[in-house]
Amino acid sequence: MKERICVFTGSRAEYGLLYPLLKKLVGHPQFRMQLLVSGMHLSSAFGNTYRQIEKDGFRIDAKVSILSNDDSPFGIARATAKGMEEYAKALSRLKPSLAIVLGDRFEAFAFASAAYLCGVPIAHLHGGETTEGATDEGFRHAITKFSTLHFTSSELYRKRVIQLGEAPSTVYNVGAIGLDNIRQLPLLTRSGLAKQVSPLFMDKFFLVTYHPLTLNEKEGVKALKNLLRALDKFPECNCVFTLPNADAGNQQLTKIIKNYVEKRSSRASWFVSLGQLKYLSAMKYCSAVVGNSSSGMIEAPSFGVPTVNIGDRQKGRIAVSSIIQSGEDEQSIEFALKKAISRSFSLKSAGVKSPYGKENTANKILKILENLSWPLSRQKSFYDLK
Repeated sequence: MKERICVFTGSRAEYGLLYPLLKKLVGHPQFRMQLLVSGMHLSSAFGNTYRQIEKDGFRIDAKVSILSNDDSPFGIARATAKGMEEYAKALSRLKPSLAIVLGDRFEAFAFASAAYLCGVPIAHLHGGETTEGATDEGFRHAITKFSTLHFTSSELYRKRVIQLGEAPSTVYNVGAIGLDNIRQLPLLTRSGLAKQVSPLFMDKFFLVTYHPLTLNEKEGVKALKNLLRALDKFPECNCVFTLPNADAGNQQLTKIIKNYVEKRSSRASWFVSLGQLKYLSAMKYCSAVVGNSSSGMIEAPSFGVPTVNIGDRQKGRIAVSSIIQSGEDEQSIEFALKKAISRSFSLKSAGVKSPYGKENTANKILKILENLSWPLSRQKSFYDLK
């Protein structure tokens, strides 16, 4: 009998990263993949992206809607509580042998909590990383402690997971799974991207994603306004925005971005979700990735594309020389953008080597799962550093 593996996805970005692993799990002789879809995927405000999952040919075994129109911290806490209850119901029905969860969002935390309480072993991807400017920091490390298996994106992060008390034999440095897409997806040409999405891609453009600062919502609003004023100093560059995720305070940021684009429609556009193929294609051709998204830290260096990382949301992540760390004031952002599009820095960025350079991450994860002794034990001992 096949082992049932339940993969959780609650956001567009997370699904895109998991895509290579999902493709390998479908039809696997040893495993039966189950897909639990939730969060932003089931919200019209975030594009109902579950439709893309179905279009990609995946069967969705459970849809769990948890988001409301309340994006306050209380609203997010209530969504987390609802998620724990509804995920537990779904897991009780699906009865998986293993649950797979990636990252550090509140939906992922709720799912991992439910799986842990329901007695389902958990495999966690991208543990050991740090994002000191967001509540994700706590969620990620909590998920690590719930988990039986750990698939980290670098050796530094593997050591951090062990530092949290996880046995070295359960922690595997497999690289960043999102890089599988960069190596394997047939990315669009610039003209193809312009034809399918927007003519703005034919000229120089910034690819901009700015998420809420969940530890200081007001400062996030101020920083976004500073960013937009700085972007106006570069009329030679179009601006392509992907809208914020479902964290607390996202609605105000979204409104500000939409108002900005409406007044500058000749050189700016926004998208709820480009999808992994179009987003990575856009990253390949952009002049710089701008904002505070992890994609600027993890994926952009693999394209040799400069990143302007604003503020502390991603503080603590590995930062290679193609990443310009900027303050949140207008002058600092303007200086960073000017540096990013300079010929010398662009050439320097093109030669950068990604710190997440392991290849075929999905294959590595699959081989580890194939060689495990099933059923998995949930019992863990705290590993003390020597």
